[in-house]
Amino acid sequence: MRYSVILIGLLAGLRCQAADDYKLGPDSFAQPGVPHGTLTKHTNFHSTVISNTVRDWWVYVPAQYKAEKPACVMVFQDGGGYVGTNGSYRVPTVFDNLIHKQEMPITIGIFINPGDRPYVPNEPQRKNREGRPAPPSNRSVEYDSLGDLYARFLLEEILPAVAKEYNITRDPEGRAICGASSGGICAFNVAWELPDAFRKVLSSVGSFTNIRGGHVYPALIRKTERKPIRVFLQDGSNDLDNEFGNWPLANQQMAAALKFMNYDYKFEFGDGAHNGKHAGAILPDALRWLWRDYNKE
Repeated sequence: MRYSVILIGLLAGLRCQAADDYKLGPDSFAQPGVPHGTLTKHTNFHSTVISNTVRDWWVYVPAQYKAEKPACVMVFQDGGGYVGTNGSYRVPTVFDNLIHKQEMPITIGIFINPGDRPYVPNEPQRKNREGRPAPPSNRSVEYDSLGDLYARFLLEEILPAVAKEYNITRDPEGRAICGASSGGICAFNVAWELPDAFRKVLSSVGSFTNIRGGHVYPALIRKTERKPIRVFLQDGSNDLDNEFGNWPLANQQMAAALKFMNYDYKFEFGDGAHNGKHAGAILPDALRWLWRDYNKE
């Protein structure tokens, strides 16, 4: 009996140690001989589609880009979290490596932060990571809301701004969109609303819950004619469970609905929590899967 208790304790300890223990692979680190793209930060973008908001954003251009040929496009919500070289995702480095190996097409990355908005009377003061006062964030309104407002922001403002500088494709098969948490449901919502603009979706720990009505998507998918979009979902069994819903269950319901309607989808379900560890570790493979049959010519 004593030894059984010890064994159970050891096994429980091993499970706790293994949970969320995801590691980045070589494609997430700079490799010898791989040319680096350029990353340019833009500040104080004032939107008219999403009124009274201002935001920062970045544009990554791969070293292989040539102006005479349209490049693919991939948009990332919460852009500042994806552009770093030491974080969970390290997208510019991953793009460098995969484009160099021709495992994804020449793709311009667009990384967009959620908008900040003016204060309203008696609103609590928000602080940034350094503890300094910061303007209120419009993130939940932009990301968790259903409808086409954010999609229009991309099509009417962001993509035209990028197209002034670079030759980007108009082919929806050459446009992908990515996000995590509320950014994940935002990415899906953009393609769902405008599949003739974006057809590839990458969502990690997506908030398909009742924050602003997004819990309806599994039912909508089942009752709506299949749309020409490809979806990669990631979540973990230790994701959130709160008053808005259960994230693991919501993502499993999304996957089941996509399967029922014969979508081109993939669901990676691990043991992670509400973070980017698992998604970052599998990002190179997720990108290979999303772009696996795109015509590079």
